[in-house]
Amino acid sequence: MNVSVFGLGYVGTVCSACLAHMGHNVVGVDLNETKVDLMSRGHAPIVERDVAEYVADAVSGGRLRATLDVEEAARETDLSLICVGTPSRPNGSLDTRAVEGVARQIGRAIARKNTYHSVVVRSTVLPGTVRGRVLPILEAEAGGRAGERFGLASNPEFMREGTAVTDFYDPPKTVIGEVDAETAERLVALYDGLPGPVFRTSLEIAEMAKYADNVWHALKVTFGNEIGAICKKEGIDSHRLMEMFCADTKLNISKAYLKPGFAFGGSCLPKDTRALAHHAVSRDLDLPVIANIARSNREQIERGIDWILDSGARSVCFLGFSFKAGTDDLRESPYLDMIERLLGKGCQIKVFDRNVELAKLTGANRSYLYGVIPHVAELMVDNLDEALAGTDTVVVTANAPEYRAAVERIRPSQQVLDFARLTEAEALGESYDGFLW
Repeated sequence: MNVSVFGLGYVGTVCSACLAHMGHNVVGVDLNETKVDLMSRGHAPIVERDVAEYVADAVSGGRLRATLDVEEAARETDLSLICVGTPSRPNGSLDTRAVEGVARQIGRAIARKNTYHSVVVRSTVLPGTVRGRVLPILEAEAGGRAGERFGLASNPEFMREGTAVTDFYDPPKTVIGEVDAETAERLVALYDGLPGPVFRTSLEIAEMAKYADNVWHALKVTFGNEIGAICKKEGIDSHRLMEMFCADTKLNISKAYLKPGFAFGGSCLPKDTRALAHHAVSRDLDLPVIANIARSNREQIERGIDWILDSGARSVCFLGFSFKAGTDDLRESPYLDMIERLLGKGCQIKVFDRNVELAKLTGANRSYLYGVIPHVAELMVDNLDEALAGTDTVVVTANAPEYRAAVERIRPSQQVLDFARLTEAEALGESYDGFLW
């Protein structure tokens, strides 16, 4: 394929070298004459393992060249990768002027082309940037609509400095946020032969994928360091501890707990996060991540309460109110906090939970229900018919067969607010809303 790469910094140079090494014909484009001159003479403008050799080989083989001429690069290629930088501004916001500037130049070049051209944003940009900024610029400059005059996609990279070439050829995944099928198909062909799953999705999901990855990696580093700080104070070998931690691929290093949803609760997580945060303070340790877990969890509860109130709900049926599905444990259930707040806002509440039947409660749960929240016990009903009757809003808290069946009985005048992602409920259309999806 004939490809132009805009921006010969770290990402652009690695992409240019690796694509040319795969046999594609690549034109590197940059405003910096020094970078263009270096690549034109077969020298890499960056330091990265294997890149210098790849650039030299590709230039000598005629598969890679560099230019300052944007129009020439667009004219002679079928697909353009935008790989320019998006640095932080002093206030932390993202500076996308380089991306927008390149899009403007490519758009002008497309206006003078007779063939379909694909534009791909490889730069790291926030959700909404490609659709809200890049697309209008391209359409205005090219004089045509995306999907007709040109194609557009978001294709974030997942390379790390020091192992960029290895990461390029062995990516964890390939993400293509597409506007048009033609550009997506071109990208699939461009990376043909590379391992890993290929996800074809929306522009916004593709843009967010890079941020989810990088923030998660930063959080992992910070979590490990804060645990290490506690371990050092206690004379514990933190590396030995984390070896055991990482050996748990069922809960710790896994998909568990990573799907967006509601707040955590129960008898363990709230208590233990509080205890460790308090212990850190007692040992003169400032651990912002661990210290703010409880605060973040509280914000999630507030977010859920605001979501229900903003929906206009006045008469609410809760399907489930234990702290998680499949248990009768009510201790520190976030749904109890929610019910308390909604009652205070004047909402009428009914609660149905097959796992929390008054006649069967014993021990700590019975003591908690009758001793701490006796007024909530008065809101409980024995069957779904009674729960659904006379309510304008059904709040689903767990993915249980009984709740899925209940959703099918929703009246047109009722709405479903879903904390559990019931696929059956999504078919309700405008009567349905999911909490974080």
